[in-house]
Amino acid sequence: MSEKTRKDDGLNQNDLEFDFPGDGQENLSEEERSFTFDEDYLEGSFPARQRLDPALYAEAEEEPAPRKRDFLAELKEALSGEWVENTREKLGQAFKKRNKPPRQYMAYVPEERQRDSVTVGMDLRADEMLVYDSELDEIDYTDEDDLPEMRDYMPIRFRRYGRTGIGGGILYALFVISVSIVLACMLWMYASDALALSKEEKTAVVYLEEYEPVGDMPTMNDEGQEILVDIDQVATALKNAGIIEYKWLFKVFCSFCDGETKMDPGTYDVSTKQDYYALVSSLHFGSDTQEITRVTFPEGFTMEQIFTLLEENNICRQKDLYEAAANYEFDYWFLEDMELGDPSRLEGYLFPDTYDFYQGEDANVALNRFLNNMENKLTDTIRDMAAEQGVTVREAIIIASLIEKEAGAADDRATMASVIYNRLDSGWKLQLDSTVNYVLGTSTFDLTTDDLETDDPYNTYVYEGLPPGPICNPGLASIQAAVEPESTDYWYWYAYEGESEFFTSYEDSQAYAAEHPYS
Repeated sequence: MSEKTRKDDGLNQNDLEFDFPGDGQENLSEEERSFTFDEDYLEGSFPARQRLDPALYAEAEEEPAPRKRDFLAELKEALSGEWVENTREKLGQAFKKRNKPPRQYMAYVPEERQRDSVTVGMDLRADEMLVYDSELDEIDYTDEDDLPEMRDYMPIRFRRYGRTGIGGGILYALFVISVSIVLACMLWMYASDALALSKEEKTAVVYLEEYEPVGDMPTMNDEGQEILVDIDQVATALKNAGIIEYKWLFKVFCSFCDGETKMDPGTYDVSTKQDYYALVSSLHFGSDTQEITRVTFPEGFTMEQIFTLLEENNICRQKDLYEAAANYEFDYWFLEDMELGDPSRLEGYLFPDTYDFYQGEDANVALNRFLNNMENKLTDTIRDMAAEQGVTVREAIIIASLIEKEAGAADDRATMASVIYNRLDSGWKLQLDSTVNYVLGTSTFDLTTDDLETDDPYNTYVYEGLPPGPICNPGLASIQAAVEPESTDYWYWYAYEGESEFFTSYEDSQAYAAEHPYS
């Protein structure tokens, strides 16, 4: 037997005596058995009370009195007490003693559901209440008029205090339909861009810059693959060209397919008919969409001039070309004895010709085009003829570069070669203006005395013999003249207006020069 008090309930101390069946007590915890209905209950400290839904309880506490859940119903939930289906008289008396309206509803709980306290409590309507058996034991009430109406037990869910009605349902349906239409339109736009659906046909040329990490930016992705391009720059280029509409969507796609490691720097022809996958697949070196640029390199161009022209045509950057020229291990026999580290080792071997390049291709690939062409030109016949002249292939290339820079006309090359050989054989200095211009980085015929005295191994006015290396990249005619010179007694030449005059004496050459000044 337990005693309980509740200030707002309309029942006195004696009205709140409860008798619990033995089987009910057996299922109670020790804490629940020792529970007394005092301030502990009112303050909500009883653990079983805490198991009730806090939101529902708070909601009930805020409602007017007729909608509050009865504390006895909560006690039923807490103690799993047995609810009785007693006489209509006792039920009616119970409602009357609680000062409740006589026409309240009473829910009968089947015996098999009596212990399901949570379900029973949840199924009470706001105007319903349940009472304990002990509350009705000593009540004698026979007034049929005040008996409450009773309903059979049926699970009831808590209902909203307000109803939306048919109008609210229609508005809700319209809202759902509208949101669905908007989402469908957005998905269609994104799909059209990603899959190249219903897009106006358009072609454009885009340029992808080489990835240059700054600060702590990564150079490898999570799989250890080298990052080749900046995805943001690629997306911006495609967006500006009108090929894609949504940069963020393209960047998301590239993040899933590792686009930053699959696309290469360069210039490409692209179309709006290409979906995202086709774009990523085509923006790489050697693809059909990569733009090809044809560049012609005149005979006598220096390595610096060649590298400048390559960069101007967006083939390679000069710094990459110099790096490859100095340190890349090219597999050519004429480079075998040259040490790495000096880019000038390729001077003279970049054969001047017309080449087709992919824009943005690797520097070593571009240089290989020149070197492979040179290897084809240096035939066994050329090598044998150089040996007959008593020079190595490299010395022949150096002589050819001097001829290329000095010759005024193609017919003069073999004669000019004879002058060079005559001076070399006699131990004379070559005294060629072209070597001074190479040292100074100029191209003038009006060299000063100070210029001619520049102390540099390439200056043939100061040093005897051939310079350390070629001073330009000669064409085939000059190479041919270097290994097959004429046999003459000339020791001097004077080039004037595209033609060269040859002399056997210094006096004759000076007399001709006085008559044909460069000024």
